[in-house]
Amino acid sequence: MSPGVGKTYEMLRAARRRQAEHGDVLVGVVETHGRKETESLLRGLDVLARNPIDYKGRALMEFDIDGAIARRPGLLLVDEYAHSNVPGSRHPKRWQDVEEILKAGIDVWTTLNVQHLESLSDVVLRITGARQRETVPDSALSKADDIEVVDITPDELRKRLEEGKVYVPETARLASENFFKVENLTALRELALRRAAQTVDDQLLVHLREKGVPGPWAAGARILVLIGGDGMAASLVRAGRRLSDMMMDAPWTVATVDQGAITGERAARLSEALKLAEQLGARTITLSGDDVVRAVMDYVGRNHVTQIVIGKGRTSRLRDLIGRSLAAELLRSANGVAIHIITDEKDAAAAPAMRPVRAPVRWFGYAVGLGLVGLATLTAYSLDTAFERVDLGVIYLAAVVATGARYGLRPAVTAATAAFLIYNFLFLHPRYSFIIGSPTDVLTLVVFWGVALLTGALAGRVREQAKRTQRRAVAVSALLGASQALAGAAGRQATARVLAEQASHAAGAKAVVLLPQGDDLVIAAGVPDTPDLGASAMASARWAWEHGEAAGHGTGTLPHASWTFWPLQGIQGRSGVAGIQAAALASGSDEERLTLALLDQGAVAIERANLAGQAVETETLRRADRFRTALMNSVSHDLRTPLSTVLGSATTLIDYGAGLTPAVRADLLLSIREEAERLNRYVGDLLDMTRLEGGALKVRAEWTDARDILNAAAERVSRRLESRRMTRDFPADLSLVRVDEGLLEQALVNVLENAIAYSPDGSTIEIAAYEDRNAVVISVEDEGMGIPTAELERVFDKFRRMEESSDRSKGVGLGLAIAKGFVEAMNGRIAAASPIHEGDDGVKSGTRILISLPKAIATHRELL
Repeated sequence: MSPGVGKTYEMLRAARRRQAEHGDVLVGVVETHGRKETESLLRGLDVLARNPIDYKGRALMEFDIDGAIARRPGLLLVDEYAHSNVPGSRHPKRWQDVEEILKAGIDVWTTLNVQHLESLSDVVLRITGARQRETVPDSALSKADDIEVVDITPDELRKRLEEGKVYVPETARLASENFFKVENLTALRELALRRAAQTVDDQLLVHLREKGVPGPWAAGARILVLIGGDGMAASLVRAGRRLSDMMMDAPWTVATVDQGAITGERAARLSEALKLAEQLGARTITLSGDDVVRAVMDYVGRNHVTQIVIGKGRTSRLRDLIGRSLAAELLRSANGVAIHIITDEKDAAAAPAMRPVRAPVRWFGYAVGLGLVGLATLTAYSLDTAFERVDLGVIYLAAVVATGARYGLRPAVTAATAAFLIYNFLFLHPRYSFIIGSPTDVLTLVVFWGVALLTGALAGRVREQAKRTQRRAVAVSALLGASQALAGAAGRQATARVLAEQASHAAGAKAVVLLPQGDDLVIAAGVPDTPDLGASAMASARWAWEHGEAAGHGTGTLPHASWTFWPLQGIQGRSGVAGIQAAALASGSDEERLTLALLDQGAVAIERANLAGQAVETETLRRADRFRTALMNSVSHDLRTPLSTVLGSATTLIDYGAGLTPAVRADLLLSIREEAERLNRYVGDLLDMTRLEGGALKVRAEWTDARDILNAAAERVSRRLESRRMTRDFPADLSLVRVDEGLLEQALVNVLENAIAYSPDGSTIEIAAYEDRNAVVISVEDEGMGIPTAELERVFDKFRRMEESSDRSKGVGLGLAIAKGFVEAMNGRIAAASPIHEGDDGVKSGTRILISLPKAIATHRELL
């Protein structure tokens, strides 16, 4: 209810009972205010040592957050929830300390006076006449698991005050005459009971909804609070929160209508009110439009708003009478919507005095207006002397219209007044006198002023529209440019650099991006240079990263840091932290909104870069795993088959050699040699592929005649031709190429063995060589069944074979993959074409493998 009712005393008594039940209780911070009965309850409880903080040369003792988290008690006691911490603390308010403790998974008991609730501060001001400077968000109650109201009667509390159990005698006397009046205490008592009952009711409704119990819920109620930059903004936000509470926690939105840039104290007021709204649980938006009522009602219609809260300041009686005030126009337009009008001049007067900041007078517009009037006078004088019955007022009217259209209302009114005076003095009877000789001359003055007011107002509106359009265009251009730059960045480091550049340009200050590395954050990019962040700035950055909240200058965490840090929240999680140098962004300014939008884009871009890197790693692992699986299959079958043949033939020769005929022995020895050669090829292929996969392949290039290597490769496979024929087609002269002879020969052997393996008996294999201007080309053709068109792109993949996997007679499927790796290592190219032949029966067959080896110098076409 209020100080002195015994909140701390009751909390300690309950804590002692919890400890007696074997509960783990820790006293984080308790203010006894010298009361002996309260101090006695601390005996036997574990009390946390306080943290000394240096402030103006004095060491002040504050709550130790880190110590409490490290201790991790089952229950932590934190007194005075609304307490303001010493400057230099991690958080400005103790309730923010408690929020961090709760996020760490520690239960907390705390104490709070009802007058410190943010939404009730206006009501308390009207009751007591004193504004509470220490307030807490209403979420303190809405998120609480249990609420206990500590209540005594006003008379009993005043008696405790007189006995010195609340304050010292002198302070008690002053408090009794001011805050502790019976009527004040009675009102505060009612507030406390009502607020506690409202919270209990909200908790009951949540429980009933979760259980599916039908009831008259307030699901259809939606509240819209309209605020501006005046002194009532904060009061309207609090009124919206109270209305939401009364309507069973109905969703509510705080909106402001953008009608042009506001600066100075009005912008600060508006920004603070929007922050307060977010703190109290509202959604905040900015509406756009020249017509406030139309913009509001469009939003009301789209979002099914049922309640509108507006403020009514000191408007003129004329506006009220003609119905031009905002309240009157909303009442006419809001069909089916309840309008709540808050009038609170006392609160506006109680707010800190803020005089409106007047824009500097731009005398140039006045001077131009008077100059145009002077020009109109010369023109009118010339026409008056040259002609008779000329309507000279139109000339002055043109000058007024031009002034209003270009420079606005006030210069136009000044020009209209000057134009009428000069026109009346020089051209209206009686001339050379300011006496108005005819009633129509009064009408002329009214017309001049009317035109000036109209054109000036329209010109002002057009200028504001142009400024808003320009601001939006700049913001959209900046976002588009940033999006394109971020999309073109390769890798997370490059993306971080682009983000730092864009954020620095938008904020007009230094910017830094930090990315996680291991268990800590490291600076990935800084603009214009990499800053040297101090301990306080790094602590703010780590806080933003760990908790997903803004930290540093201008926030509720480490506000004395020299930087402000925001978490880069992507779609799947946080990807880093971005910081802007302190005080570079005015709260609620266009620059701040643009910078935050850029950071959102950057967060997604960095996350995308991280995912791309992970995708590459995953693909590498997948390919390695596929290679490992295929390799194990190959080892388990393709290597064991020739070994079994060799072992069986050798065993037969050893056991039965004396009884075997020479022909049988020769056949067994031939089988041993063929299977040993086959095994040697398999092992060689596996070793070659291991060299390619591991990047251990070294190319020793020398000038070589490709015909010599072709002949050597043909000789190596000649014994495997059996009944097949091999033809060679080489030119008499062929340019030399720089290749590794061993790698090229092995690649050709693999290609020829593949051609032999897939060619029928009696067919012809043709090897040829020729050259064009830029390369020497080697061709190997066979008359096999060919390769399906769909398989041509994958014929050089590892472990790729045309037969089913159970057919192992043609090798392990590494020959062409190794050939491709060797050729490309020598900067060559290899490709397959199929089919290349068409028989008499129309069946297409055959495969051609082409190897292109680049020349060091292109050959002139006349030399080919």
